[in-house]
Amino acid sequence: MTGTDPTGQVFWLASRALGIVAIVLLSLSVSLGLAMSGRLLRRPGLPATLRRYHEASTLVTLGLIAAHGGVLLLDGWLRPNLAGVTLPFALGYRPFWTGLGVIGAWLALILAGSFYVRRWIGVKTWRWLHRWTLAVYVLALAHVIGAGTDGRSPWMLALLTALVAPNVFALAYRMMPAAPRAPAGRSPTTLTRTQGAR
Repeated sequence: MTGTDPTGQVFWLASRALGIVAIVLLSLSVSLGLAMSGRLLRRPGLPATLRRYHEASTLVTLGLIAAHGGVLLLDGWLRPNLAGVTLPFALGYRPFWTGLGVIGAWLALILAGSFYVRRWIGVKTWRWLHRWTLAVYVLALAHVIGAGTDGRSPWMLALLTALVAPNVFALAYRMMPAAPRAPAGRSPTTLTRTQGAR
């Protein structure tokens, strides 16, 4: 980014900062969602607490995404119009990567909104839609790396690695088959001995 207008630089830098905070919070929201849906955390009362943090982090992330695109409208160097920040591939600056970000933003809004209408669409449909959250996450990561000014810098790649690694672990753990449960009234040791005797 070059130019002599400091105001344009301020808005560009503000948009970058909002985008970075948004990807951090999105990663946190995905982590909380995976923790709730998997077998990582099974303490009484904890899922309700995680649900509140998950919902709050998701809503704040949506606000940051909107601000990330909205601040660009004030940028004196890029000079985008409303279509450029709301329609996929309409922005002249790195159109493919910014387009992925716009698609991810709209999908994030739809998926977050589906939580509040699950009574009408049904829990089964909502759960199916919610699984697409990982696609939003991948689109967001691609957008950061491809469109971000610092997207391929060592510090950004290190940050993204630190954010993604726990989610990869949580997803892999969730995909693993669950261990068989012992029948009621029988301990796992008794069950193993009984199975070994057969």
